[in-house]
Amino acid sequence: MYEMGEQLERVILAGVQTYDSDDTAESLMELRELVQTAGALTVGSVMQSRESAHPATYLGKGKLEELKELIYNCDATGVVCDDELSPAQLNNLERELECKVMDRTMVILDIFASRAKTSEGKIQVELAQLKYRAARLVGMRASLSRLGGGIGTRGPGEKKLEMDRRLIHARIGQLKEQLEEVRKHRELIRNQREKSRTKVAAIVGYTNAGKSTLLNVLTGAGVLEEDKLFATLDPTTRVLDLPGKQQILLTDTVGFIRKLPHHLIEAFKSTLEEAKYADIILHVVDASNPRKEDHMHVVYDTLRQLGVENKKIITLFNKQDICFDKEQLRDFQADYVLNISARSKEGLEELKQLLEQVLREEQVYVERLYPYDQAGKISLVRKYGQVIQEEYLPEGICIKAYIPMEAYHNM
Repeated sequence: MYEMGEQLERVILAGVQTYDSDDTAESLMELRELVQTAGALTVGSVMQSRESAHPATYLGKGKLEELKELIYNCDATGVVCDDELSPAQLNNLERELECKVMDRTMVILDIFASRAKTSEGKIQVELAQLKYRAARLVGMRASLSRLGGGIGTRGPGEKKLEMDRRLIHARIGQLKEQLEEVRKHRELIRNQREKSRTKVAAIVGYTNAGKSTLLNVLTGAGVLEEDKLFATLDPTTRVLDLPGKQQILLTDTVGFIRKLPHHLIEAFKSTLEEAKYADIILHVVDASNPRKEDHMHVVYDTLRQLGVENKKIITLFNKQDICFDKEQLRDFQADYVLNISARSKEGLEELKQLLEQVLREEQVYVERLYPYDQAGKISLVRKYGQVIQEEYLPEGICIKAYIPMEAYHNM
């Protein structure tokens, strides 16, 4: 009997530290986590300081020789580069190193492919993968001259490379049409929310900051929680009941990461735009991570790319239960800051009260006496606002309540 098993990939990480960047070591540590999440084992790493990445081979000649020796000594099966490689760099490196070469984008796409569960998530991942591969289609020497036409065709026909490219672009077109349908569906749902005047809070943050745990604890959403990068991919929306009987919708979004491939931002736009159309941004930060300042910068930079602006931002410094140093944390780009722990539920009641306070800032306090023939308006007050006091008098119903500004004129 032969035992068949999937061979564990043993990879070496490679990065280039340019003169204007000093976070390459941290980026390589994060790449190690990505590789582990993708199911491979990191057996070594190399880093080179130079003015810019080599246009042909990413690393310089001397570092390539060092990498070759390391591959042999560590019995590695592949190399993962910390930046997105050009087609030329990818080909040249594979030829020089005689092993499988991947880049950061390829690893992230692989993780996304394994995490996507819904049909929308699978469409988005496939679109991102095809866009990535379309720019890197390289034939294998003689296979480029194979005919694609067959009997009855004139001339040399369609080369294998051209046929692959045509098929990929045709598939990209189909996926874009499907995503457009998804976008219209999301727009329809958003319009329904606007009619019901239900406020929405989008949970954003660096990957593995604890967004899914927070959503589960607050709403019982049942979303997968794992101490891994990109543990959840598909967005989930749930209703949160606030102390004053108001309700708000919480939407979980895909985690951000440094050097997030533009293919993914483009493909996941319909999902990420949940943050763009939300009323409040809940920015979850892993307070126990020493690189939290960099992570916060990446999140705000990604939000700017998505066109998210003029939103109330509540920054939640999560994982306080595992913070050894209870320092006073600040976020000067946020409107409110709160220390919480989704695991131990520390600060969650304060969060609910804060959400209610933010909602109330956009509401008007009214005291009105409605005649009994206008009692139907009371149901609108209950639906869209927060009733503080309701008293039945001989001349009508006396109401004291907070109602949204946009609904004030209809009350």
